[in-house]
Amino acid sequence: MTANVRLGNQYPTQSVIIPFTESRSEEAIGFYEKTGLESYEWQREMLKGVMAVDDDGLWVHQKFGYSLPRRNGKTEIVYMLELWALEQGLSILHTAHRISTSHSSFEKLKKYLEDSGYVEGEDFNSIKAKGQERLELYHSGGVIQFRTRTSSGGLGEGFDFLVIDEAQEYTTEQEAALKYTVTDSKNPMMVMTGTPPTPVSSGTVFTHFREKTLFGQSKYAGWAEWSVDAEKDINDVEAWYNSNPSMGYHLNERKIEAELGEDKLDHNIQRLGYWPKYNQKSAISESDWSALKLNRLPVLQGKLFVGIKYGNDGANVAMSVAVKTLSGKVFVEVIDAQSVRNGNQWIINFLKTADVAKVVIDGQSGQSILVQEMKDFGLKAPILPTVKEVINANSLWEQGIFQKSLAHMDQPSLTTVVTNSEKRNIGTSGGFGYKSQFDDMDISLMDSALLAHWACANTKPKKKQQVRY
Repeated sequence: MTANVRLGNQYPTQSVIIPFTESRSEEAIGFYEKTGLESYEWQREMLKGVMAVDDDGLWVHQKFGYSLPRRNGKTEIVYMLELWALEQGLSILHTAHRISTSHSSFEKLKKYLEDSGYVEGEDFNSIKAKGQERLELYHSGGVIQFRTRTSSGGLGEGFDFLVIDEAQEYTTEQEAALKYTVTDSKNPMMVMTGTPPTPVSSGTVFTHFREKTLFGQSKYAGWAEWSVDAEKDINDVEAWYNSNPSMGYHLNERKIEAELGEDKLDHNIQRLGYWPKYNQKSAISESDWSALKLNRLPVLQGKLFVGIKYGNDGANVAMSVAVKTLSGKVFVEVIDAQSVRNGNQWIINFLKTADVAKVVIDGQSGQSILVQEMKDFGLKAPILPTVKEVINANSLWEQGIFQKSLAHMDQPSLTTVVTNSEKRNIGTSGGFGYKSQFDDMDISLMDSALLAHWACANTKPKKKQQVRY
């Protein structure tokens, strides 16, 4: 490490550590550095708290959670713990959300054993069945198993250490299956590590554990995080150093500059460790959207208006319908969203059987193919909106929400996208469209609904012909 290199903040921005006088961390760092790797200052400091012991040699923190932005090497703390536990002859269960993550951790720990001088077959054995990997160190009897989490995984088995990697995806169902796996140990520990969750993260356990521990409501629990307490500008270099302790080690300004995009909130979560209160910046708030929710299906009048939107990345296509209600509102509902690889037959099948007035299709990636298929099946030609009409559809959608002339049944998928959206510029005359606040949420779901809404709202009912005598 060059003396003049600037390092990131080496101490957590928020932490709860129970007072202690002794820690086993130096032993763990010793085993880790046998691999030829060097530990970072922040890793050594944090590990002291994680591996703190009381006068009886029991872990001060039976549960410890920590959150860091991506690519800081947060899992190295886990590997230090696991190498130490293997040497002590303990039993470890390492769980992750994805098979690829679980397998990667297995490969990494196996390499660390080999780099420490151990030989597979002589000093340790490994089972490489993906999703069920296992390592056993012969001289100590220490065993570690690597699993992907399920609602039943781990039931009936006992371990001394439980590791929850990708903890932002850790669900209450998985917790119910796993939390008793360390109950029979004389000195159990559970470690959770991850990043702040996005709206599509399935887990709630990590967030609840953080809140309870920070507010002093958890016994025998510790927490550490590197984060910002409010959204920062993407180019705020000071914030980079504040939230990324590995800056100056394997992370640097150039690497962060290369990953910068236009998604400010995603940058704050993934790179700055920001724990957002969702929907605070959404163009359509949760309260505005929920005010339009119906508890039961309304009386519908007339034919359906169908909106079809091919995503900008060409990956998905979404279809929604809109129809007038007896009270004069426009009711919208998503039919489905599928990968374009599935083809358009599911769309054609719906259009052939439903009582459809008009179909609107937007999205150059698949528009022309679907138009031809509709023609082949003898369906009426769809509307292909101009840029001006798309702008009008977005504006009409906003008006419908705020004037409460729109209604829906609170479909979870549509609600999630709508209440995590923001505006984007279209054209040069002040027009706008919508985009998702998160890369892994597809705005085409809402776009299809607003196209259907536009077609329905713009269609005037036919006047009955009056006959006079």
